[in-house]
Amino acid sequence: MDEEEETPTIHYTPVSIDAFFDKNEIQKDIIKTGIIILTKHQEQLVRRLLDALHKNAPDRVEPLESRLRRVEQLAKSVAKFPSLLERTALNTTVRTPESLIDSLVSYQEDGDTMLHLPAKAILGKGFLVAKIHTFYSMFKLAKNYAHMEEKLANEYNNETVSMMFSLLAEDVYLNLIKDRTLPMHMRRQLANSLIILWEHRSDQTISDIAPVLQSVWTARRKLAPAFGTMMGTSELLLVSIQMDEQWTQFIKKRLGDAEVSQAMEEFLFGLSYEQIQRLRNILREQGVKAIGRDEVSAYLGERVKTDISLDYRDFYLLYTVRRDNARARGRLRLPGPRHTLEDFFIQFVMEQNDEKQQNDSFAKGE
Repeated sequence: MDEEEETPTIHYTPVSIDAFFDKNEIQKDIIKTGIIILTKHQEQLVRRLLDALHKNAPDRVEPLESRLRRVEQLAKSVAKFPSLLERTALNTTVRTPESLIDSLVSYQEDGDTMLHLPAKAILGKGFLVAKIHTFYSMFKLAKNYAHMEEKLANEYNNETVSMMFSLLAEDVYLNLIKDRTLPMHMRRQLANSLIILWEHRSDQTISDIAPVLQSVWTARRKLAPAFGTMMGTSELLLVSIQMDEQWTQFIKKRLGDAEVSQAMEEFLFGLSYEQIQRLRNILREQGVKAIGRDEVSAYLGERVKTDISLDYRDFYLLYTVRRDNARARGRLRLPGPRHTLEDFFIQFVMEQNDEKQQNDSFAKGE
């Protein structure tokens, strides 16, 4: 898509575009737009690491500062493209936030949508990936050179994982926006969230959810004895993740849904729905009640990545496999989950938030 270049100021002001619905004209001076280079928390992490490196490994300071400058330059380049939150005259059309939402909810074609998305959305993803790699390198610097305590060093890894979930959220939003079983107001709300994510490359809802999904991912290590049976999985998760009320409510209210349960199995075991069914049949026929992760490949007769790595890159890799499998089942009308666990959980959280907002509005008499 061709877009005329603009140079907006790179300052961030939280903005809701709900107010723009049903308006023909959008005054460009009502909102400020811009990509978030570093959040306040990230700025604190950068300063802390640079201070520690100045003291303990001064030769590592300049390379890190140089890398951060490149990330900033990349953000400035992305910001030169027209804002997605403003009325923009393109070569042959005028784009508004509402028209972009209309386009997102109406597009139902299968396949990669990259060439149908705004250039700013695609370029912003590259910026986010560069930022993720930068913070992971900062985690290694904090751990190996800055002599930080483990708890402080892990904050850099946690921030890396949180940004990875923002990358993942983009796919989740696109999946749910196309889901015609969801009410239209929810799909439009998801499209709204996606546009704001594209604009700022930051999403508070996902930042809040990220620690929960990371904890569930970590809990997978305890599931090896139950391979092939799924006995007690829901109880284990309630014990493991009981510190989060939203996750507990999700398990209680949604795990009874067959598709959610199947998506949960894929997430926990690192196997596709089809592989899980085959493995269950094999174990049942052979009278085997449970096996270890290292035995799965032998039973299935194919190489299966079932190790319990906590690397954020493995999390995203396995997510994309589950995502692609779910899309294929939907396209080919095959049995099994047509959404990922992340889809279901984020949908649940947004529905809960929407219900809370409606209740609050009702209580206020609006």
